Amino acid sequence: MSEEILINVTPPETRVAVIENGVVQEIIIERSGNRSLVSNIYKGKVIRVLPGMQAAFIDIGLERSAFLHISGLLRDNEEQKNSDITQILHDGQSLLVQVIKAPIGTKGARLTANISIPSRFLVFIPALSTVGVSQKIQDPQERTRLRQILSDHCDSCKIEGGFVARTVAESIDEFALRADMQFLARLWSSIQETLKTAKIPSLVYEDLPLVSRALRDLAGPGVERIRIDSRNTWSDALEFSEKFNPEFNNQIEYYSGERPIFELFGVEEEIQKALGRKVDLKSGGHLIIEQTEAMTTIDVNTGAFVGHRNLEETIFKTNLEAAQAISRQLRLRNLGGIIVLDFIDMEVEEHRRQVLRALERCLSRDHSKTQISGISSLGLVEMSRKRTSESLGHILSESCPVCRGKGLIKTTETVCYEIYREILREVRQFDVETLLLIASQEVIDLLLSDESENFAELEQFINITIRLQAETTYYQEQYDVVLV
Repeated sequence: MSEEILINVTPPETRVAVIENGVVQEIIIERSGNRSLVSNIYKGKVIRVLPGMQAAFIDIGLERSAFLHISGLLRDNEEQKNSDITQILHDGQSLLVQVIKAPIGTKGARLTANISIPSRFLVFIPALSTVGVSQKIQDPQERTRLRQILSDHCDSCKIEGGFVARTVAESIDEFALRADMQFLARLWSSIQETLKTAKIPSLVYEDLPLVSRALRDLAGPGVERIRIDSRNTWSDALEFSEKFNPEFNNQIEYYSGERPIFELFGVEEEIQKALGRKVDLKSGGHLIIEQTEAMTTIDVNTGAFVGHRNLEETIFKTNLEAAQAISRQLRLRNLGGIIVLDFIDMEVEEHRRQVLRALERCLSRDHSKTQISGISSLGLVEMSRKRTSESLGHILSESCPVCRGKGLIKTTETVCYEIYREILREVRQFDVETLLLIASQEVIDLLLSDESENFAELEQFINITIRLQAETTYYQEQYDVVLV
């Protein structure tokens, strides 16, 4: 599989796109005034302990207090069940914490006290004294080799803390792994020195900017080319790569073409599509994606696809295609939390099993952790995807001021009938001779055409003249009844 990373840089915004076999799979956006807080480490202060929730609110210097659950203090599940958070934390206590989920909507950041610091090949966990290997590395001999290298170096250099080998550490030579371990050990010592004089609350460690994170986290063995359209950023990327992953220096290119890089590779078009509800499938079917605060629902429809054999075969093929499209849309839109998938009902058990397997296989390339349940009695698949930052839609969009996020507005006919009731209310309450109705052009047009007879009857009934005025700045539901 050919993979390419495109990086578009402007002064206020940096955008990264991951392209696999010519298809955009992932888009990450970071704005200068709103950098990601995930992985940042803070010296915070406990402002309120919640015994009933086994959690606490922590002041880390942000606009909203951050949330720390007992699971972020204790690793062992049994220990969590048998512990009381009031015995661990108290109001006013200082605490070293790390952001694991950025503030989303009205919710503050989610924290953990189990600090972890990633590098190119490893993750350093100060509170542990063991070494581990990513579950995605399946070769037993390679797992043993990595464990042995990490253990030996910890013992010989007397490094306090634990290490986990990341997926990209597979087949990496011992020298590079040891260099990564030394870098993380020095970084942790630096953080501890900063902590001694840091105020409460304050930031003691900030994660890398987006371009450096992309080189660290996304540039795997399958990446053939990394194109950057800013000469300064390209120069910085080469310097970073030379220090942390020199094997990628030849893949990092400066893009100097006249056409914008995201336009040339179709990324701009994919971003626009990702803001819509409907996703067309090649077969003629489609997905409908609805994102709410509580969960995301994805409905699969056959649409124009009628198949060539029978209904069950048509449904099966549509669901298989939908499984692939859903996994891509989750990455592309950065959808997280609880996700409910409504596949088209399948009668054959083997078809249901294959659709689930296809979904799991497609999600295996996702950088975020996912968990899938079986198909329920209602034909729904419940799954979760780890959410650490806002979705693409939340970054690029805001609720419509007219419908306020409902996605619906009242018809002009409904608005007219509301106006009739408002006029009757005004007439009964006040002694007036003339009324002025200010409304949108669409509503005024309806009152003067299809509703003209009803409007004339209303005037006759209240025995008051009603003047009409169209206001181009009013949206369809907006109107004012003015006493003249």
